[in-house]
Amino acid sequence: MNKLTLRNLDVRGKRVLVRVDFNVPTEERDGSIAITDDTRIRESLPTINYLREQGAKTILMAHFGRPKGQPVEKYSLRPVADHLHTLINHPVAFSRHTTGPEAEQIIADMKEGDVTLLENVRFQPEEEANDPTFAQQLAKLGDVYVNDAFGAAHRAHASTAGITKFISPSAMGFLMEKELQYLQGELDQPAKPFVVIMGGSKVSDKIGVIKALMEKADAILIGGAMANTFWKAQGIPVGASRVEADKLDLANELLEHAKAKGVKFFLPLDALETEEFKAGARKRNTSRIEDGHGITEGWQAVDIGHATIALYEEQIAKAKTILWNGPVGVFEIPDFADGTIAIAEALAKSNATTIIGGGDSVTAVKQAGLADRMTFISTGGGASLELLEGKELPGVAALTEKS
Repeated sequence: MNKLTLRNLDVRGKRVLVRVDFNVPTEERDGSIAITDDTRIRESLPTINYLREQGAKTILMAHFGRPKGQPVEKYSLRPVADHLHTLINHPVAFSRHTTGPEAEQIIADMKEGDVTLLENVRFQPEEEANDPTFAQQLAKLGDVYVNDAFGAAHRAHASTAGITKFISPSAMGFLMEKELQYLQGELDQPAKPFVVIMGGSKVSDKIGVIKALMEKADAILIGGAMANTFWKAQGIPVGASRVEADKLDLANELLEHAKAKGVKFFLPLDALETEEFKAGARKRNTSRIEDGHGITEGWQAVDIGHATIALYEEQIAKAKTILWNGPVGVFEIPDFADGTIAIAEALAKSNATTIIGGGDSVTAVKQAGLADRMTFISTGGGASLELLEGKELPGVAALTEKS
């Protein structure tokens, strides 16, 4: 983390270009777009408010949705500008264009402490192509650059990486700094025992992360649909459950790797199985998997079972550091959410450092009403996984080194 941070910059009176992550969930209500979860916007406030207090002219850049390189009205950032206005209690100017005369004029009219939000950078095909000409046009709008968009730091795009070739200095914002502190710093030498809870649907999505964490973890607890692939690899019936049939060798390889490393690798002892993948469907707790029983033919596993919940709660209670990435069941359907909620409650009761590594596990913790009882909740899904895997994030690598 030998990169400049916002505290290292003199920003008074300067135009500070800040890349933020405002890619928030929305829904249409009465013909207008409403933000349903403003966490990412709120997480950027320490950086925005600091810049305002320091007398900077703050110019925000962000992406929203997947407009595929052209203007799409439902992906406009205007509703976000309006929402940000209410959060900082200060007008937020909005430029309908990302670069060019309109953006330049709005910025020229800014006073110290003012904030402007540019239109969605992904309305330009050059953004995701990391086009140097577009990066240079963005850089022209500011005097210094700050990247506070951890959720987009694993992308080498014009506004996250390319821009730093044309503007200096470039530093990390407070959110970026906090993300790296927990996902890199805290987990570099975690307080032991270090317990990793890994859920989600695919083993293939998490292979690199699981292997990397085996170097440090004392125990890994597996849940979600990825458990089915491990069971099938061991010859346990999985019924109609979702399985990555081409990853069975990989699953066995991970189990062998854990054994060689002396890492306790826990698969679910039992499961909640259902006849149909929908609310209100018939469901039941299976017998213990290790007794030779698997998932009933034609049924599918949708959550960890009672015995597994008890086992995982016991492991969590012993931990000093816990990392959780991925729900352990189909928590979006309340009938199948008990396991995921139980894990969230166990983390909330724990005295350990609890780190929620982005993605659906963040949504689960919030749904359980326990977000404020976690040590740290990451705003990045893919970025957090790549960082945990030990990969270099282009949006961080491009920033100016501390001298």
